[in-house]
Amino acid sequence: MASLVENLEQRAQALGFNMVGVVTAVPSPNLHAYLHWIDAEMHGEMGYLARPDRLARRQDLNVILPGVQTIICVGLEYSTVSVPLAIANDPSRGRISNYAWQADYHDVMTPRLEELATWLKAQSGSSNVATKVYVDTGAILERDHAAAAGLGFTGKNTMLIAPRRGSFFFLGEILTTLEIRDWRLETESTSNLQSPVSSMPSCGSCRRCLDACPTNAFPEPYVLDARRCISYLTIELKGWIPRELRPLLGNWVYGCDICQIVCPFNRFALPTQESAFYPQHQWNSVAPPLLELLALDEVSFTEQFAHSPIKRIKRTGLVRNACVAAGNWGSETAVPALINLLTDPEPMIRGHAVWTLQQIGGKAARVALEDLRDVEGDTAVLQELH
Repeated sequence: MASLVENLEQRAQALGFNMVGVVTAVPSPNLHAYLHWIDAEMHGEMGYLARPDRLARRQDLNVILPGVQTIICVGLEYSTVSVPLAIANDPSRGRISNYAWQADYHDVMTPRLEELATWLKAQSGSSNVATKVYVDTGAILERDHAAAAGLGFTGKNTMLIAPRRGSFFFLGEILTTLEIRDWRLETESTSNLQSPVSSMPSCGSCRRCLDACPTNAFPEPYVLDARRCISYLTIELKGWIPRELRPLLGNWVYGCDICQIVCPFNRFALPTQESAFYPQHQWNSVAPPLLELLALDEVSFTEQFAHSPIKRIKRTGLVRNACVAAGNWGSETAVPALINLLTDPEPMIRGHAVWTLQQIGGKAARVALEDLRDVEGDTAVLQELH
């Protein structure tokens, strides 16, 4: 069995994964905390997290894969380049979380996990071994399982942190009916790709992530209220961004890295060897000009983000976010582009453009808003005009 685990590590590393660990397929020991989080409605509008069928899978992994014995957890680092403060803090640019600067990680990791699963079946010598592959898509508490497999520990920002690597890595899983046990974790010896669970550090008294969050999304350590999280607001929230939170979003237009950037463990993060994650257009991939984002139509959005994670929020979500960022910028330079959006077919874009024009002010903005008042028929947009 030790030989199989070592060969599995080598094969995973050959496929580009930086970390790998195995753990018995039992429900997460933190399942009760997850259920409490759902009951507190901190998942916001991510209704799929509370669906009865999804909860059943988290409570019994056999619902996902009958006879499941083992979860193989892998990690793939995605840290690439350091962003100059002049770029990151430029209010005329819209910041994008560093995991989305280039290729969609699902497209990078899924084929490799499928290949690893195929290799595992061949190694088992049995035609009866079944597998199920997930990359951020399964109804399992993947960070908890990865922690149990020795990949890291849970930080106060709820991220999984690898002591020698930081937290800038993606997770993927293979569920399998093959029983695999890593005896080295039980004997506390080291692995070439991971540290034993028993030797994991913790955040200690550090609370930099909690204090740095602009929206106070952490009501307490190890608890994230998604309803206030910038990543949730700019990605998962499909509706209107609450007015009281808009000024707190700064220039983020897709995701947020703040609670990871300030984490001391990320000083150990090394640039990934995965070329697909490096920004293709340098700083315009990292923080594109807001004027360009505000001018996106369906065709240009699709052309620019077809192979990026950003495609999931669609043009409506990205332009909505760009409107909020432009309101926080406050420059009259954006007024012509925002006035054009007042005739956009999407009410949510029109409404957020209204808010931004009110934030910026000026004669041109006031005239355009008065003209809109006479022709606008959407109730939600009209509420923004009040």
